[in-house]
Amino acid sequence: MSGFDPQWLALREAADHRSRNAELASALNARLALRDAISVFDLGCGTGSNLRAMCELLPAVQSWTLVDNDGALLNAAREALSAWADACETAGDGGLKLKKGTRKLNISFKPFDLNGALAEILDPGADLVTAAAFFDLASPAFIRRLAAEVTQRRAVFYTVLTYNGVQRWTPRRPADNQMTGAFNRHQMSDKGLGPSAGPTAPAQLADQFSICGYSVMEGDSPWRLSAPRDAALIFELAKGHATAVEETGAVDKATIERWLQIGHTGAEIGHTDTLAMPA
Repeated sequence: MSGFDPQWLALREAADHRSRNAELASALNARLALRDAISVFDLGCGTGSNLRAMCELLPAVQSWTLVDNDGALLNAAREALSAWADACETAGDGGLKLKKGTRKLNISFKPFDLNGALAEILDPGADLVTAAAFFDLASPAFIRRLAAEVTQRRAVFYTVLTYNGVQRWTPRRPADNQMTGAFNRHQMSDKGLGPSAGPTAPAQLADQFSICGYSVMEGDSPWRLSAPRDAALIFELAKGHATAVEETGAVDKATIERWLQIGHTGAEIGHTDTLAMPA
């Protein structure tokens, strides 16, 4: 998958960070509390937002492998993380050595098409495999492959902000349900990893890791957006939803245009966080 705009990722980052499920984040922190160091693989890393959100949850010494098929996003991640860190050095392999508070982070950037063999990118010694806002764009077949690779390594799995199909817009209008249904249909089209799981992704993740013998926890992590704080995000989100709905052909153009012209002042977009751990 590629083509995500760094400006869009930057616009949504604050909402992403505050929406994460606190109970699952605390459970992850407790699971890893006795470790001095950890090896983390972040799939579909974008500009590194997931790392920035998770840094304080993890042990003092962290080795991150940031994986994305989009070289431009990896470059944007390098720049964003360098600016975010308290101290930054370039490593000999082209990665970064960062300090953030009491944490020391060694970061490598790996361009990789996740349609390939996951064993080629997931190190046998991986302690944690993570992703954010990713698995609703992946196919059920990909989720099965990933669960098999993660559980084979006995790694912890933690993913956040998986879209679950829930939308509530403010002000509410009769076309909302029609728009949501069409958007959810679009979400299940191929985004680069086969026909996507879309809103069924949280259930797919829970099922596959349970089948593999893992203990699975889930928690809600909805975006709760309101103007004026989130006005720019709400505007871009509504515009993106309208474009996706139009591509399905399931809603007539006049209805879509009227829905866009409402001037939305709020939105709740449902997400699910998933934590899966070896028994």
